Amino acid sequence: MTTIEKILEAVGIGETRDWEFKSGKGGLPGSLWETYSAMANAEGGWIVLGVKETPEGARLDGLSSSSLGTLQKNLWDCLGNRQKVSINLLSSTDVDSVTVERSRLLVIRVPRATRTQRPVYLGGNPFGNTYRRRHEGDYRCTDQEVRRMLSDADPTPADQRILSGFTLDEFDPNSLAQYRQRFRVAKGDHPWLTRDDHDLLELLGGWRHDRATGQEGPTLAGLLMFGKDQAIRDPEAAPEYFVDYREELDPATRWTDRLYPDGTWEANLFQFYTRVWPRLAAGLPTPFQLEGGVRRDETPAHEALREAFVNALVHGDYAAPGGLVIVRRPHEITIENAGLLLVSLEQYHRGGVSECRNKSLQMMMMMIGGGERAGSGADKIRSGWKSQHWRPPMIVTRNEPDRVALSLPMVSLIPEDTLERLRQRFGDAVDALAPTELQALATAEIEGAVSNARLQELTNDHPVDITHTLQRLCERQLLASDNRRRWTTYQLPTVARAPSLFDGGDSSHLAADSSHLAAGSSHLAPNSSRIGSLPAEEEEALAVLAYPVACVGKAPSETVRSVVLDLCKDRYLTAEQLAKLLRRNAAHLRSRYLTPLVADGLLRLRYPEVTNRPDQAYTATQTDDEIALATGSTPSP
Repeated sequence: MTTIEKILEAVGIGETRDWEFKSGKGGLPGSLWETYSAMANAEGGWIVLGVKETPEGARLDGLSSSSLGTLQKNLWDCLGNRQKVSINLLSSTDVDSVTVERSRLLVIRVPRATRTQRPVYLGGNPFGNTYRRRHEGDYRCTDQEVRRMLSDADPTPADQRILSGFTLDEFDPNSLAQYRQRFRVAKGDHPWLTRDDHDLLELLGGWRHDRATGQEGPTLAGLLMFGKDQAIRDPEAAPEYFVDYREELDPATRWTDRLYPDGTWEANLFQFYTRVWPRLAAGLPTPFQLEGGVRRDETPAHEALREAFVNALVHGDYAAPGGLVIVRRPHEITIENAGLLLVSLEQYHRGGVSECRNKSLQMMMMMIGGGERAGSGADKIRSGWKSQHWRPPMIVTRNEPDRVALSLPMVSLIPEDTLERLRQRFGDAVDALAPTELQALATAEIEGAVSNARLQELTNDHPVDITHTLQRLCERQLLASDNRRRWTTYQLPTVARAPSLFDGGDSSHLAADSSHLAAGSSHLAPNSSRIGSLPAEEEEALAVLAYPVACVGKAPSETVRSVVLDLCKDRYLTAEQLAKLLRRNAAHLRSRYLTPLVADGLLRLRYPEVTNRPDQAYTATQTDDEIALATGSTPSP
């Protein structure tokens, strides 16, 4: 896909990349550098100068040939100035000038900073000048977030920190003895097993002597793996440390089993692993298999689950809040740990690169048969789950606090009971759906929501085709969008699909040119299928609702808002139709009332991905009482 095609896709669809549009008419915008820092510290992205973002959508602004040259020179000058930005991540191929619909644009691709390059910050001080990208905004990082980035960037792994004042007495002898047994089972008569506890710990990375400083003592890794619970949570070690396993197998109880540091066991990582793994493995089916005349009790799914479990143990940030939480439910296992991913999501799925936050913990787990350093963990997890014909695992990153969650659903791609629930809700329309459409609805029903990225994991469709599929389902009211543009997720409607006044028209798909900028205009090209006028009987009924506003020259704003919501209840109306009913100017109505109501979540767009379509229509999203509360009117009895 060319750069121009990517820009058009971002403007018209906006879900496949992280994009930021800025005018550039007055020179390099000051906010460009905050966006540069924010994108670099997140998943990277694109900055386009010459496209202005407005509440109605992106509009071409264009740049002159002379201003393009000046902008590029200023850009490279600032990138080379360490008092402006801490590092230049761009090469010549990351900056390009293109022409879109006769408008000249400057396109800047910001790569994701590596672990050792972060934090990317402005000025000479990372504290107070480091930004991260969250949804569509650039947010200043807290000092704690900056410290964790600096720790991740340190060439010495976080778990190799020597704990001053700690001794061998802080280790649990039972844990060391049990580890030796597992080590022998996994590796046979390994020469390290002849060493005493001190030497074994040193070989594993649990004890370290710093030749430069002469300091010697237990490492954070050694204490986390084999330490006594109280010592681990010492303020000088890992005061935020917490491990928690929960079984939620009976809806009638909060949990049917739970293991957490409650004072009855030494809650180090080794003890947590040995206690939790049998519980997790018991939740997976184990068909009868013989291998060399011996029954094999593990399947590829078991190997995948162990890989996911060990990954969480060795990649977690034990200085961050929240700890490690594992939840087993009847049809799903979730594993969530604190910290940022050290590789991009794209690299995680592609595999082949191993970036581990706690390399000594990784070594300790490898020696007892847990995990590997090949960077193939994600592939092993996916293939193991696929062997059971289950839905693919889903990884999600969260902020505030930073966490990584892996969901492992133990259900088929489209279970029969899911199909039945969809048929009960939407009737025969379900059986007429295309495969990707059905997968989208099934995913929303099973997982609570569906997105373009998730469907890419479930189908072989192109991201643009997936977006069109999701748009069609929204138009037919089989899905509802959350209107977050580039991070849009879709859910099943909160109520069963109701007939629309406009169901008679063919609006099942967007026009071929709806995903790009209209030639010589500042908005997107309209769909060739326009919504017609209201039927006479419907218009008469709606005129009654509109009367409190239509009959006066100036109405209180809360009255107009309330009437608009009443008119849009259970139906889609365009700005022109509302303007006719209310006897108001359509443009004024849109800017003064419709756009704010959409922003407040009280109205939903018929075409959420193309907000400025001329045939855009609006429907109310809330109940009578919620509307009354939001608009300040009297709730219904």
